[in-house]
Amino acid sequence: MSDTPHWQKSTFSDGGEGNTCVEIATSPGTVHLRESDTPRVELTTTIGPLAQLIRGVKAGTA
Repeated sequence: MSDTPHWQKSTFSDGGEGNTCVEIATSPGTVHLRESDTPRVELTTTIGPLAQLIRGVKAGTA
């Protein structure tokens, strides 16, 4: 089994040749986020805090 995450691009990325998108990968209990223009820099979190952040952004409180 490979330890290399399977990165997926956001559907909101620009779709062009530029690296202007957010990518996400998951592993058991962990969510990894990165920008495609700096792929070696990752933000690692769990589902709960990420879901809370997304709800806050949508509500305009984060």
